[in-house]
Amino acid sequence: MTKETGKRGQRPAPPGVSAQDDVQSMIRVDHAGEYGAVRIYEGQLAVLDARGNTRAAAIVREMAEQERHHLKAFDTLINARRVRPTALEPLWRVAGFALGAATALLGEKSAMACTAAVEDVIDGHYARQLERLSDSELKKTIGEFRDDEIAHRNEALAQGARDAPGYRLLSEAIKAGCRIAIKLSERI
Repeated sequence: MTKETGKRGQRPAPPGVSAQDDVQSMIRVDHAGEYGAVRIYEGQLAVLDARGNTRAAAIVREMAEQERHHLKAFDTLINARRVRPTALEPLWRVAGFALGAATALLGEKSAMACTAAVEDVIDGHYARQLERLSDSELKKTIGEFRDDEIAHRNEALAQGARDAPGYRLLSEAIKAGCRIAIKLSERI
């Protein structure tokens, strides 16, 4: 146990950031991420439903329902803990839907590649948060949601995400965009 961490094995907040500000940043960025995920799935469903792709739409619809549950939980945390939501929500509203619709327009496997890429980044993001958190309630919530995100990634991979045309390029571009969105939403 160290003086800086307060508890054995707990990592401190980043330099120059108070523990309270760190937790608020986590809640803000996770709220934004879940909002973005809901919008991605809404974009995918708009295309998949219009194309009559009921099998893929059913899979996406189930994942979207879990993301809506996550978003409701972060809505509650934002309000209960008086955390300022990201000012970038209007951008994520458009960008999330556009990403979902665009990848679904490329085909079912591209939509799944999008899900796999996003969830891969979120898995790592949540893992890093769990290393820093001492708030047991928030840690439990993020841990449960991380499990859902891993399941979404695994389902997308099982549905042929890697078979999408240009998978590696598409995946890396989406991952880069997610990392940028995370960094921006933590602060703005």
